[in-house]
Formats: sequence, C-alpha cells, structure tokens
Amino acid sequence: MFGKIRVFLEMIKIEHTLFALPFAFMGMLLGSVVINGHLPSWAQAGWILLAMIGARSAAMGMNRLIDRYIDAKNPRTEKRAIPAGLLKTSEVAIFVVVFLGLFLWATWELSRFALTLFPIALALILLYSYTKRFTWLCHIVLGATIALAPLGGWAAVTDSFSWSSLVFYVAIAFWTAGFDVIYACDDIDFDRKEGIYSIPSRFGLEKALKIAQGFHVVTAIGLISLVFITPLGWWYAAGVVIACSILFYQHRIVKPSDLSRVQTAFFTMNSWLSSIVFVFTLIDLVVKFW
Repeated sequence: MFGKIRVFLEMIKIEHTLFALPFAFMGMLLGSVVINGHLPSWAQAGWILLAMIGARSAAMGMNRLIDRYIDAKNPRTEKRAIPAGLLKTSEVAIFVVVFLGLFLWATWELSRFALTLFPIALALILLYSYTKRFTWLCHIVLGATIALAPLGGWAAVTDSFSWSSLVFYVAIAFWTAGFDVIYACDDIDFDRKEGIYSIPSRFGLEKALKIAQGFHVVTAIGLISLVFITPLGWWYAAGVVIACSILFYQHRIVKPSDLSRVQTAFFTMNSWLSSIVFVFTLIDLVVKFW
C-alpha cells in the first residue's frame, strides 16, 4: 500500500505544490488585510491548504490521464506511472474524483463566493490539458490556471475581487507561463516530431527564452506594483528584490546552447521564489498588525 502511495505522490509531483501554495496563502493574507483590515484565521488557512491539495492533485491526475498516450511516446515521460504500468487509468480516475471532492468540500467551507470559482478552475484544468494539441498559447492557459490559487485565496476571505487581486493574478499567471516555456525547451525536438504545440517548438529556443523573459518582466512589474496599491511596505519590497534577482539568475543559467540547468531553473529557483515572496509578505503584515 505504501508503495502505491509513493507512486501516486510521484505522479502528481507533490513537491511542486511549493510553487503555488505560498502564493495562495499570500492572496489570503493580502485579501484579509486590504479588504477586512485584519489577518486571516487559522481555520481559513487550513481550508485553503486543503483546497490547494485537492485542486492541484486532481489537476495533475487529470493531466496524466489525458496525456498518457503522449507521455508513452516521450523518452522524458515514458516512465511516468500510467505509461509505465505502475497505475491503472481507473485508479487514477478514482484518485481525480476523490481530490476534486476534497477541493469542492474545502471551497464550500471557505465561502459561497469562492465556490463560484470551482467550475472556472475545473474548466481551465480540462482546457490546459488539451491546449498543447492546438495552440502554442498553452503556457498562458497554464498560467491562468495556476494563478487561480492566489485569486482563490483572496476570494475565500473577502467574497470579492479588487484591482489589487487582479494585478496579483496577472503577475503569477505570467510567472507560471514563463517558467513553463523554459521547461518546454527540453521537449522541443519531441514536440516538433509529434506535432505538439509550444512556444519553443513554434519559435525556436532563442526566441522562446526571450518570450519567457518578457513574461517574467510582466511578473516583476506586477509584484512591484503591489507596493503602491496595497498596504505592503519595505519588508515585502525586499522580498520582491530577491525574487526579481532569482528571475534574472534563472534566465542567466538557461541558454539556447545549454539546457542542462533547466530543471534547476524550473524547480529549485521557482520554489525559492514563491516561498521568499510569501515569507517577506507575512513578515511585513505581521509587523504592521503586531
């Protein structure tokens, strides 16, 4: 049984939750402070954690189901759970239903307004898994999906949206799209051979990396803008400086002629970035409300 659990955890890349979870909590913090004037409760944080676990697990499971035939052809992904025969499609389907149920339950407990985002999130999850079959804009669709985490965190504690939440949403959407473009560079040859759509396969490595840089410029502008449109101050600004330095370094270590450090740029750098921005945001707001 424990072996099967490990396979499921590997399938959904549970460690990649570090990408979006800190931003979901940051959306919760900002929404509660900007709109409600106080820090969120521990109960709200707990339900948001469960919602994130449910949403991300279901999304990854669904993606693995939909992409199982593509994964079986790709040398980089042929050892994933379904094409390798470690999990049956029926098992993964049950897994998806269970975690969609967890996502729905947690969202229901948070707020009725947040619940209205559930069908939108589900539609984007389904759409993303198919977009690589017909458009190179698939990276932006992924960004729009992942960025629902901070937007959902905001909505869960405020029952509303604001310009601040939308600026934050756009910043995270383009951050995700940018690093997904970098990650897709590893599959450029396979994607071209199989007719898979992506920015690298459409425009080539050099232009793709420049597009990713452009996406991350939008991210930097969005994160910096929050200093001027929210109560965030110097602690947050210091975290953004570090985050922008990480983005800059990320693009320094990945070059068209050398993709050997794509995994470092994709996982290590992005995990640090989201965690740092969240921690500095938390310090900033706790200092204000101490």
